[in-house]
Amino acid sequence: MSVIVTDEGFRPDDWTGGFAVPGERTGHQALDLAEDTEPETLRDQLAGVELIRVAFPGFANGRGFTIARWLRTMGYRGRLRAAGHLLADQYAMARRVGFDEVEISDELAARQPEDQWQFRADWRAHDYQSRLRGNAAPFPRNA
Repeated sequence: MSVIVTDEGFRPDDWTGGFAVPGERTGHQALDLAEDTEPETLRDQLAGVELIRVAFPGFANGRGFTIARWLRTMGYRGRLRAAGHLLADQYAMARRVGFDEVEISDELAARQPEDQWQFRADWRAHDYQSRLRGNAAPFPRNA
């Protein structure tokens, strides 16, 4: 099973359609992308796609962030989901590059509970520019 993380917190996956890989749409309205997908090859395949899930095979592999940015730059406006090994610390970056949600395993959700992801849900306020301007919320200090 998996958990979907949004700015509102944890929720179950509400996507009931299947996923296809690029080039094999077979009527599915969602695409599953590997981390090494070249976004430019998808340009003519985005019409009618409601959800794109981008794989993150490891938290140190950031190629999915680039894919998301390219998809948004190319005009994709549907749901964009990062899936796999992301950490709560990466949530703000995922949102900034265009992801709407993150899909994590139940095991990861147990290790990094909802409050850790929720802290990063105000992803617009925790950038370095807001800190320099003095209008960002301070990071909490450990007791």
